[in-house]
Amino acid sequence: MEHENDGDVSRPPKSKKHRGKHDKPKPWDEDPNIDHWKIDKFDASWNESGLLEVSSFSTLFPQYREKYLQEVWPNVKSALKEYGISCELNLVEGSMTVSTTRKTRDPYIIIKARDLIKLLSRSVPVHQAIKILDDEIQCDIIKIANLVRNKERFVKRRQHLVGPNSSTLKALEILTGCYILVQGNTVAAMGSFKGLKQVRRIVEDCILNKMHPVYHIKVLMMKKELEKDPALAQENWDRFLPKFKKKNVKQKKVKTKEKKPYTPFPPPQQPSKIDEQLASGEFFMSQKKKSAKKWRDKQEQQTQKTAENKRKREAAFVPPKEPRDREAKSEDNNKDVAAMAMSLKKKAAEFGKQKLSENINAEAYIAATGETSRKKSKRSA
Repeated sequence: MEHENDGDVSRPPKSKKHRGKHDKPKPWDEDPNIDHWKIDKFDASWNESGLLEVSSFSTLFPQYREKYLQEVWPNVKSALKEYGISCELNLVEGSMTVSTTRKTRDPYIIIKARDLIKLLSRSVPVHQAIKILDDEIQCDIIKIANLVRNKERFVKRRQHLVGPNSSTLKALEILTGCYILVQGNTVAAMGSFKGLKQVRRIVEDCILNKMHPVYHIKVLMMKKELEKDPALAQENWDRFLPKFKKKNVKQKKVKTKEKKPYTPFPPPQQPSKIDEQLASGEFFMSQKKKSAKKWRDKQEQQTQKTAENKRKREAAFVPPKEPRDREAKSEDNNKDVAAMAMSLKKKAAEFGKQKLSENINAEAYIAATGETSRKKSKRSA
């Protein structure tokens, strides 16, 4: 047992098995001088014999694009002729078809031609759509209709993507280096692989309500600034980028209707118009009397309406009632004024008495007091 364990420890680690026979690390895989993302321009000398089979693609276009496509089709035809691709516009079926010819040398150009007719059907202008034939430009058509069920929410979120006066869309085009067109239920984008990846993420986050495009724009702007610094080229940028937390907005509580108790019997049948006429006796009236009654009812409604309108017009000229607080204040003010007047009168009386006492002559006062004493003595006798 010990011998077996020693043997297990001494074994070298097993190398990873490759799935394919030729799936082995190549010397040029990790060479820093080789740009793996670079797309070399196709040379006709690489495929002088041409293609063995004819390949073709067709796509339908909406009816409102028919007139525009008829006008610009000569330009599309001349652009594809340079690459040896034939194209056909079928107005009866409402379709566009591209196919290879004997002059076609680039085998991938048919895929580019297919993307061209796809973009034309999605309302991309012809001068912009023709740029897809360049090897460095790719396209992506993002379907956004199935991401949201509610139509109102979908329209609102799609407008977030466009922004006021298309400002958000222009900012995204500048930062990602892609052409973006929001049309109906799809978003068409043209640019590099890196830019298209960013655009798809932004569009899906916006429609799914994960993150507003404005926050994505802030992050992209910061990344642009960080790219300029060579010292941060090999570092993780997460510590520099802002982190946006989604706030939970309080939603209105949906009022649930109380369920009525179940009864096996159906509700009573509502009387029809004929039943109501029979009950009121109108059914047996002549046509002349019916029309006269109808006219009278109409006149009554008109009089009621005119009276109501008159009352509304006159209500504008009725002065508003003064608030009670003002009345109470005015009463208090009147009481204060009366009290002040009384106090002033008292003060004036006191002041007059004081003056009189100051102006009394001493001799006259003594004489007056003597006379009073004599009168008292006579009365006593």
